[in-house]
Amino acid sequence: MRIAQVAPLYQSVPARSGGAVERIVSSLTETLVEMGHDVTLFASGDSITSANLVAVVPRGLRLDPNRPDPLVWHTIMLEMVLQSAPSFDVIHFHTDVLQLALVGQCETPCLSTAHGRVDLPDLKPLFRCFPRHPMVSISDGQRVDLPWANWQATVPYGLPLGLYSARDLSQDYLAFLGGVAPGQGLDRAIAIAKSCGAPLRIAAQVDPADRDHFHAAIEPLLEDPLVTFVDAIDDDARGDFIGNARALLIPADRPEPFALVMIEAMACGTPVIAYAKGSVSEVIDQGVTGFIVANQEQAIAAAREVARIDRSRCRQVFEQRFGARVMARRYLQVYEELIDATTAAPGRGRREVVA
Repeated sequence: MRIAQVAPLYQSVPARSGGAVERIVSSLTETLVEMGHDVTLFASGDSITSANLVAVVPRGLRLDPNRPDPLVWHTIMLEMVLQSAPSFDVIHFHTDVLQLALVGQCETPCLSTAHGRVDLPDLKPLFRCFPRHPMVSISDGQRVDLPWANWQATVPYGLPLGLYSARDLSQDYLAFLGGVAPGQGLDRAIAIAKSCGAPLRIAAQVDPADRDHFHAAIEPLLEDPLVTFVDAIDDDARGDFIGNARALLIPADRPEPFALVMIEAMACGTPVIAYAKGSVSEVIDQGVTGFIVANQEQAIAAAREVARIDRSRCRQVFEQRFGARVMARRYLQVYEELIDATTAAPGRGRREVVA
């Protein structure tokens, strides 16, 4: 099958730190190539891939000191994709919503994965303008606010099996990996660790928009000797940071559609303690790969009991449900169904698809 993957241009594929979308695009692209498909990746020129790379800009826009306009370069990329559309059997967009107004007349089947929240107020009227565009959700919970969208499937995130290795034993600390924005629960994580008398290691990036919140609400909490704060870490360090922890804390109070770090923890054999928000109940098996909690009292109790979770079972569940090939096979099914639906439309003959 000839597949185009269209990535955002903010960071390279895969991103070295953060950048969940870029990391998932890389995981999917590399796996499809391994499975024998002809894949073209539209991305920044500093991306690393075994696919055919079409470099739209020399490097990720966030790394360019000239601060290029993202709207301009994403628009240019979309025109490049549409000009080459006849070369592909299917085009898969990971570029948020910019493509919606441009792909309606494209004869090549197109779909978009919704990687972010779709419950924001401006998105409802936007998606109502494009109700026929095929969409893929990353969790069933993500669909709640847009039940009428043209959802083709739910395809959870997946990672290569060799990216992380499981640790049979942990070190004596709890871990928090994420951002410091309001609602992400870093203050709660600190309170959980202090209540248990357990060291907490934090790897978090402070974005410019969150600096005031960080200085006012988080920074004073870091003075506790149990708390260690480091900046965001790259992929090379993530495995050790997560894998050596007793548990990963995700006490977020907002509905993330899919927190990639949950399956990273499972891949490392590390249990997750998370508030019951967003996709948590779709990813974590209660008492098997972690604990789903409703409040701080339950979170503290879970942190004290987390040693009874079988770390090898966490890894096993990751391999069965969240491996990259599991994700790729689900997407291939969606691609094939879209191609079949397109070729069956009145006035269109069946296109030859190279499997």
